[in-house]
Amino acid sequence: MITTIQIHENIKQELDKIKEEKQTYEEVILSMLRTIEQQKRRQKELLIEGCKVMAKENIKIMKDFSSVDKELDWEY
Repeated sequence: MITTIQIHENIKQELDKIKEEKQTYEEVILSMLRTIEQQKRRQKELLIEGCKVMAKENIKIMKDFSSVDKELDWEY
């Protein structure tokens, strides 16, 4: 089903800047949506990778601390 949408003239002008010759506005919008989805996936991947690195560092710190902890006689 094809539908009509209304946008402000300034939005149309911005779409025109992105739009290539013979490209429809629908194609421009679909391309933008694909780019957004790719960026979301990449951001999620980077976040997961960062968490993995931080977890490895935390484990290393805990191991280092546990060896020092055994040498000290902590009073609680």
